[in-house]
Amino acid sequence: MKTKRTGDWLEVQIPEKWNGYTIEKILKKEWNVPRKLMHSFRSNREVTLNNENPHWKTAKVKEGDTLRIRLFRPQALEVTPTYMDIDVIYEDDHLLVVNKPAGIFTHPNTPDDHDTLVNGVAFYFQMNGIESTPKYVHRLDRDTSGAILFAKHDLAIAMLGKELQERKIKRTYIALAQGKVKPRRGEIDQPIGKDRHHPVRRRVSEGGQPAVTHYEVITYDPAHKVSLIKLQLQTGRTHQIRVHLSHIGHPLVGDKMYGGKGSFDYNQALHAARLTLIHPFTEKEIKCLAKPSSDSPFFTSEQVEELGDENTGT
Repeated sequence: MKTKRTGDWLEVQIPEKWNGYTIEKILKKEWNVPRKLMHSFRSNREVTLNNENPHWKTAKVKEGDTLRIRLFRPQALEVTPTYMDIDVIYEDDHLLVVNKPAGIFTHPNTPDDHDTLVNGVAFYFQMNGIESTPKYVHRLDRDTSGAILFAKHDLAIAMLGKELQERKIKRTYIALAQGKVKPRRGEIDQPIGKDRHHPVRRRVSEGGQPAVTHYEVITYDPAHKVSLIKLQLQTGRTHQIRVHLSHIGHPLVGDKMYGGKGSFDYNQALHAARLTLIHPFTEKEIKCLAKPSSDSPFFTSEQVEELGDENTGT
């Protein structure tokens, strides 16, 4: 789909597949605009068709028409910006994909917490004239590194959140698990719930939420007795990979909370190496590879690069 930003406005050239659609159908059914945002667009006359303001329920579009929507209205920054070296993997007017280092939280957990990735991205926004608050689409644990997707405006976060819910955003991880994982390829389908004996820890529990993890062993290192594995999540539960691997007797190297061994200051050997999604506006596939840090004790850039040529389906 052809789109172009002009100031605060996004211009969309109506494709053939939308012939005969009303403006309301595009906003509600194609873009899933939330009700509150719909009201704002309507009240402020922020959606036009060929530079006019027709009635959304009756005006029908045709191929080649220009739909304009004010997506980039300046918004106040709602988090404290903190200087941080941000490793940007992908960026456009709607999305930002950042390679999160291990050892920091994705977002603040208290009002006084200003050293998270969100704070660092807020500083990046401020320095680059992006008048908005960064909105994370998903999270990573503090000691997990890798790709995290941010939205730059309210409609993008709504559309990407729906993609995530519908499992259209694919995340591939690499991990070091203790022992020789067998079989070489498999699925862990075990529900996950809270551990009532610990404020943070999770566990496999019959009464928990459904959780499915797909894995494939890449290599086994007999000298260190660890398996390098690739994983994809069918669901996104808290600590899912860590809980599932521990449950089958192969906890992550360094993950002491779930039985892993290793003196790595509690860093677990888990990296979100690849993120794949369909762009909500252009409808093109976006594939991002997050390289591990050069001083990573666990992974190499070559291991991530090898994922770049693979089929991205689960």
